[in-house]
Amino acid sequence: MPPLPRALALFLVSSLLVVATGAATGSAAARPPAGDPPSSPSSSPGPGAARWEWPLEPPVRMIAPFLAPPTPYAAGHRGIDLAAVPGTGVRAAADGVVAFAGPVAGRGVLSIDHGGGVVSAIEPVEASVTVGDRVAAGQAVGVTTTGGHCDAVCVHFGVRVHGEYVSPLWFLGGLPRAVLLPLSG
Repeated sequence: MPPLPRALALFLVSSLLVVATGAATGSAAARPPAGDPPSSPSSSPGPGAARWEWPLEPPVRMIAPFLAPPTPYAAGHRGIDLAAVPGTGVRAAADGVVAFAGPVAGRGVLSIDHGGGVVSAIEPVEASVTVGDRVAAGQAVGVTTTGGHCDAVCVHFGVRVHGEYVSPLWFLGGLPRAVLLPLSG
């Protein structure tokens, strides 16, 4: 394979730098690629930025990561699984309004609309809040129950931005920073 023309290589490196800077600093001027959230609010909260925190009390242990599906209808893991036994307290990850609280396919689901097209959901959970309630980051919103693929061992925590699933780690500050290496040659 022939080497990339110098102009194309510089463009690609510049693009990666803008994406890495936006993800690391939360800058509104530097944004990650389409489909990903605009910034990582928890890593650099600025004026008006949402404060995100884990939906469970520490220590939090992730037992299954987000795996983006190759197409919208393909298999994937559209959230992260966090170790939890039934009865574990669940907290709102960020300020918002309860959009849904009830059963879906035999398990309890709680969705919170955080504004700006961002919605989080956690399951299985027995909600202590109802649709329309305003919640604050860290506020108790229910307890874990059983059901779904997390039956009695975990809770599934997902985030959608304008209807597209993204890794919750974008908002929780858990994605590693990009490291740019020099071009060879």
